[in-house]
Amino acid sequence: MNTTSSTALRSRIRMAAIGVPLALALAACGGSDDADGAAAGTIAQGEVAEAVAAPEGSQWIDVVSRTETGGWLMGNPDAPIKLIEYGSLTCGACAAFTAEGAEPLKSDYVNTGRVSFELRSMPLHGAIDLVLTRMLECAPVEAGPALADQVWLNLPEVYGGFQQNMEGAQQALTLAPEERLVQFAERTGFLDFFAARGIGKDAARTCLADADAAENLANTLQSAAEADNINKTPTFLINGTQVEASRWSELEPLLQRAGARSGE
Repeated sequence: MNTTSSTALRSRIRMAAIGVPLALALAACGGSDDADGAAAGTIAQGEVAEAVAAPEGSQWIDVVSRTETGGWLMGNPDAPIKLIEYGSLTCGACAAFTAEGAEPLKSDYVNTGRVSFELRSMPLHGAIDLVLTRMLECAPVEAGPALADQVWLNLPEVYGGFQQNMEGAQQALTLAPEERLVQFAERTGFLDFFAARGIGKDAARTCLADADAAENLANTLQSAAEADNINKTPTFLINGTQVEASRWSELEPLLQRAGARSGE
């Protein structure tokens, strides 16, 4: 589990937005003993939620919208069980959760209409996370969660591109605001990675050149994380309660306790 203090989080997100050179390194995974971290709550036993049919001709996993918190909301927006994940796109523990749990979560729970799933990116590692999150924003809204999964499922490749040109990535952050994220993505191979998954390079460059959008995104992500007192990834909230779970085998029983059931 990737962790940071709330003060460090504010600093990293702010510096990522304005382009101050950072010591960008993949943080170690492990539990958090931060004194200012929120204590994980307990989930009350809920009544079994009824399945809800998706709009005709669609599946709930194909229904995706953006939220005021900068997240991607998948599924029935009125689902009685609302799951939120705060995840860093360069977090190894988040990648492990995706490999184990993304498919059953979406197919067995979100697709029933009982559970909605909101992904909120948390830029624990500064500019690298912010650039990757902006790349998700450069895609059609409905593609965001799937692209996040692609990053996590191919994390050695994604992070390896950064490691191979770390100096160039650092230098990119000293350029003019409209060039910073573009050159960061160019030099790390992120443009190539996402181009192979449907985001054209020219469109991505235009998107990443919008410095105001990047700063707004950073501010929005920071505000959401602070409001929920998040200092580690992955962190999950079920109906607003932060729970002690980082693996699918830990999270699924909590969803079921809240009233979720798999399948129809």
